[in-house]
Amino acid sequence: MRLLSYAALGLMGALSLSACSKLTTAGVDKKIDAINVIDTSNMNDIMLTVADPNEAVTYFQRAARQEPDRMDFKRGLARSLVKAGRASEAVPVFAEIVKSGKATNEDRVGYADALIRTGEWKAAERQLNDTPPTYETYDRYRLEAMVADINKRWKKADSFYETAAGLTTNPAPVFNNWGYSKLTRGDYAGAERLFVKAITYDPKLFTAKNNLVLARAAQRKYTLPVIRMTQEEKAKLLHTMAISAIRQGDTDTARTLLERAIDTNPRYFAAAVRTLEALNRRAGI
Repeated sequence: MRLLSYAALGLMGALSLSACSKLTTAGVDKKIDAINVIDTSNMNDIMLTVADPNEAVTYFQRAARQEPDRMDFKRGLARSLVKAGRASEAVPVFAEIVKSGKATNEDRVGYADALIRTGEWKAAERQLNDTPPTYETYDRYRLEAMVADINKRWKKADSFYETAAGLTTNPAPVFNNWGYSKLTRGDYAGAERLFVKAITYDPKLFTAKNNLVLARAAQRKYTLPVIRMTQEEKAKLLHTMAISAIRQGDTDTARTLLERAIDTNPRYFAAAVRTLEALNRRAGI
């Protein structure tokens, strides 16, 4: 009897150890899976923020092929394609995400961004309309402003630009886009004010400097604004101003500006030289 009891205890002990072993192994597997998910999530963030965009595309393409059901890999692929300047390739990936029924508001806004970059304005507008109004982000309002612009809904565009500018610590691109919108409407003074704001936030934003000169020249202000600029930038801005002067029939002013541009540029300014030569030929000089 005692031997049977010992045998039974031994068997129960072996079964218990076996069960513990299975439970422990299962627990370890779960922990490993959790660690893998955390590691993958961190890697995704790194790829989307600091990695070279084309390297990120390669990473997410490979990951999406290996695990096609992982929505985070598809999102990463779509966003990295946009960052790499390959919006036309991003569009079908975003479309797949939306079709899956698992799209987030951020996905829809990202999709709208890719569609705008490929010139599909109506489709982009639909994605923004499908995004709840409670989703208020810089990217959403920036895109809403652009869509309102293309539809010539000026009041809406102004409202969206203003909101977008208040939702970012670097509103220079918003003020530049808003200024360009005013420029196309013929509100040159309003455009000038917005370009100055853009440069105030980002003194290196040459696009805003060039647009500022265009807005001033449209008002026949043929003097350079008081802003920080390199010698090369100064020459380019004088050239831009000269082109505007030619279009407005102020050829003598244009000739003077072109000569200054050529003298100012630290290198040979071929474009300005060609413009001046063409202007002189037209005048018979």
